[in-house]
Amino acid sequence: MTGAGARVPRFDPPAQGAVDLLVIAGEHSGDEHAARMIAGFRAARPGCRVAALGGPCLADAGAQLLHDMTGTSVVGMGPVLRNYLSYFRPLMIETLRWITEHRPAAVCFVDYPGMNLRIASELRKRGLTVKGGGKIRALYYISPQIWAWKARRRFSMARDLDSMAVIFPFEPACYADTDLPVSFVGHPFVDEAYRTPVAYDPKGPILLLPGSRPQAVRNIFPTLLQGYAEYLKAGADHESVVLYPSRDILAVLRSFNPPSRVRLEPAGAPVAAAAVLTSSGTMSMHCALAGIPGAIVYRTDALTYLLARWLARVSYLGIANLLLREPMYPEYIQGAATPAALAAELSDCISDPGRRQRTVEQAARLHAVLEQPASGTACDWLSRNVPALPQ
Repeated sequence: MTGAGARVPRFDPPAQGAVDLLVIAGEHSGDEHAARMIAGFRAARPGCRVAALGGPCLADAGAQLLHDMTGTSVVGMGPVLRNYLSYFRPLMIETLRWITEHRPAAVCFVDYPGMNLRIASELRKRGLTVKGGGKIRALYYISPQIWAWKARRRFSMARDLDSMAVIFPFEPACYADTDLPVSFVGHPFVDEAYRTPVAYDPKGPILLLPGSRPQAVRNIFPTLLQGYAEYLKAGADHESVVLYPSRDILAVLRSFNPPSRVRLEPAGAPVAAAAVLTSSGTMSMHCALAGIPGAIVYRTDALTYLLARWLARVSYLGIANLLLREPMYPEYIQGAATPAALAAELSDCISDPGRRQRTVEQAARLHAVLEQPASGTACDWLSRNVPALPQ
């Protein structure tokens, strides 16, 4: 059984009797970013024993996968509350049991702050991590967006964590008033080994990207379909492609019976597109860096939206928009995401040469922001912070 609400099994013990590093990555993007880091780490330190709560990418990178979390991630206060007692609380209990019993040399939390910061805090309270008087080093890769909301979390993070690696050059300054060591390790999307999953082609299809979390896809995909259908009414003949990261997401997409002109394709092989309607997640950054004109669409449950309006301190949802401080991708949130508005965006993206030129210029500026010199790579940072256990 997969998805939030699935039963949490008892995790297997370490395959090699002990483990140097446990990685906890709660969603597809975290699984992908962590896998690149772990592949480099294991190459630099042969024989290092790595276990993970993550997904198939971490497994492919050589980690022992204790539990696949990529099919269970949810977004929004309502879904989290509905699944807390049945899934998230048992998952945290089992994770803490496993760490207590098997004592990895380090735990590396990857993004996913709702669960990861709670586990880090509990490990300190139990005296297991260095900050609690124990021996396990608590590491964090990819900072929560404290510059957007919940800024005071930086103080509890400094209390619970030993080191952090961040992927945006401005983020170390966000922790300057704490004693937490923070290293900018570069953004994975501008790494030399990075291979983009999307590219621009004026004759390509329209990308519809509702996200990688089942609940987000349920909220956003119908709106994308309606906007695309409205665009076709004007006589346009572009096909569309939806990229899905897993079978769970494919099942959600199929439940909406998309028309034949909407192709569902597994993420992997690069896709060239003329325009995109995307959620505000990782894929929006891929598309922005590739210079694909588009817009961001976001819909969630009413409770999450109201809380975000109250807590958020930023002008934009999309990270490219935030980094550029302007709407590279216009944002259509909740009721503003009407079929007519989205159809107009698609028409503008495909028909207006000026829109494409602006997008190219903004993509170049975005690359420049992210390509600022780093203090080393993510695997360099990890190697410095994971003590080796006796083999």
